[in-house]
Amino acid sequence: MTTSPSSSDSKRTTSGKADIPATAAGALTVDLGAIAENFRRLRTAFLEKPLAAVVKADAYGLGAAQVVPVLVKEGARSIFVAQPDEAIALRPVLDACHPALSLYVLNGLMPGTEAACVEHSLLPVLNSLGEIDAWRAEAGRRGRPLPAAIQVDSGMSRLGLQPADLDILQGAPDRLEGIVPTLVMSHLACADEPQHPQNALQLAAFRAALRTLPNAPASLCNSPGIFLGQEYHFDLARPGAAVYGVNPTPAVANPVLPVVGLKARILQVRAIDAPQSVGYGATHRATGPARIATVAAGYADGYLRSLSGRGRAWINGHEVPVVGRISMDLITLDVSGVAPDSVRPGTMVDLLGPQHGVDDLAREAGTIGYEILTALGKRYHRTYLG
Repeated sequence: MTTSPSSSDSKRTTSGKADIPATAAGALTVDLGAIAENFRRLRTAFLEKPLAAVVKADAYGLGAAQVVPVLVKEGARSIFVAQPDEAIALRPVLDACHPALSLYVLNGLMPGTEAACVEHSLLPVLNSLGEIDAWRAEAGRRGRPLPAAIQVDSGMSRLGLQPADLDILQGAPDRLEGIVPTLVMSHLACADEPQHPQNALQLAAFRAALRTLPNAPASLCNSPGIFLGQEYHFDLARPGAAVYGVNPTPAVANPVLPVVGLKARILQVRAIDAPQSVGYGATHRATGPARIATVAAGYADGYLRSLSGRGRAWINGHEVPVVGRISMDLITLDVSGVAPDSVRPGTMVDLLGPQHGVDDLAREAGTIGYEILTALGKRYHRTYLG
């Protein structure tokens, strides 16, 4: 049994079943076996070329300390996080399973972090001429070359070298002296829409940028980019959300397995009748006799407030609607159609599961699966299966 840093109650089991303590108001299960299988499926779609493991935001909310060893075992060739502190926290985990793997910081070389990156063996993704100059200066102070990735802005207008920056570098190649480029990368803005013209424009811009930069492995694909076709593949893919069960191809069936299950306890059941209302703002009002179950989950647990009056849950296979507003710690369900013996204090309600996955919940909330996963709170009892 291993304990997650995100919860004193968390454990890992190979049985496929989670024992939930009576003190736990909710339970989150993370299927590490499904994560491993998803990584294998994505590698197959990438024609068996190398994949990186993107584990930013604590592995999309699911626990990087538990997920990283699984992905390393499956053959992840490098690890990506967003922020330096994430990488520093993850370094002992990576050292314990594969210290030789590259650990990249996507947000780049923030001012004043040069020494920390060297001391913790972090590879910054250099996103500007200023970052290149700072990393080159650090290499000079150390008296040795320093590795890093270089990011090109191929059309997303967030991070990365712009065309004018590439022209400057082409005219002054010594500006990269002391830097060992380990990867040249960019990021697709519209890969989940295969017919979007931005994809082809970014591909052309990236190819043009590669001709002006030192020779190094190239990476353009995120999760949906893998499915755009071989011309987008280059040398390394960086799948993120698809590893954790989010559909990378929204227009067609999900090619990856669900990873998470989420349950919460019923605290109380009450009978109401018209004109009684439910929850803040009295946004739901009974039109006749009804039974309302109050459940121990809310927006503090990642069950978003936008699900008010729109979400659904399952009790012993019966679908029940969310009624009234989601509050910080509680949701209310109309359980009038479920046998009273099945709806009692302590009964677990399924909020995410086989009938209702991350993408389903995201559609109801008016968001994306990424936000659902990364919003999951720390109060659930967490069990890692596999």
